[in-house]
Amino acid sequence: MDIVGPKVRSRMMSNIRGQDTKPELQVRCFLHSKGFRFRLHDKRLPGRPDIVLPKYHVCILVHGCFWHRHNDCRYATVPHTRADFWNKKFDENVKRDRETTDQLLVMGWRIITIWECGLKSRSSESLEWLPKIVQSGPAYLAWP
Repeated sequence: MDIVGPKVRSRMMSNIRGQDTKPELQVRCFLHSKGFRFRLHDKRLPGRPDIVLPKYHVCILVHGCFWHRHNDCRYATVPHTRADFWNKKFDENVKRDRETTDQLLVMGWRIITIWECGLKSRSSESLEWLPKIVQSGPAYLAWP
């Protein structure tokens, strides 16, 4: 049972942003401070990746653990109410993420997926590995 009414829950859910989230801003600030220049949410690419570095042919996807279902993560919970609805929604999100990743890889883009839990309670120093991977890393990398 939900502890708030439907109108309050609706207002709360409508405040959840799809872009310019705290984890995304943290990654963007770090990259910018290291001299990288990038595009945001490029509509020309499948899935409109969060951060696109055309010079390095890299797309960075900053995923929230709850919405994108990070495996074995404590933030990837399922709400108790309407569990069937939520499981269907989460399955669709994961399927769409997989299709987007496959399309980008076929197009020759390298992909870095950064999960929200890797950025929580950590400073931007936890991203010190990122510049090296952007410049010459594997075709696909998920962190952590």
